[in-house]
Amino acid sequence: MKNDLNNRIMLVDDDVDITTVLKIGLEDNGYAVDTFNDPIEALSNFKADLYNLFLFDIKMPQLSGFELYEEIKKKNNNNNNNNNNNNNNNNNKKLKVCYITAYEIDYEMLREKFPTSHVDCFIKKPFQIQDLVKRVRAELG
Repeated sequence: MKNDLNNRIMLVDDDVDITTVLKIGLEDNGYAVDTFNDPIEALSNFKADLYNLFLFDIKMPQLSGFELYEEIKKKNNNNNNNNNNNNNNNNNKKLKVCYITAYEIDYEMLREKFPTSHVDCFIKKPFQIQDLVKRVRAELG
């Protein structure tokens, strides 16, 4: 099995059982996973250039997954602007995100509310761990 520990994932879902099961499943498949059950805590623990992929539940208290992603992008861009004199090409990499949801997605509403989000990855609950792993591998290339 390919070791993907250089691929770090931030997983945020307000359901502790879900983050526990998904973390185990992803780690069993070679990924490093940091889990958070509070989107505000996830935002405060975000470090630029640490994560290769974000897995966010859409419906969470305080911040939705979409709002969390927008805030992380701002924080990441601020960090990159502060490091402008640094010639590190990693600062320009796109933040990859997959949203996890039990609900139907209203793509038109999503584009209106978050016009700068270019997201193609939605994972509908319930799903099997192997389906999640396949999707994560596809997103990470």
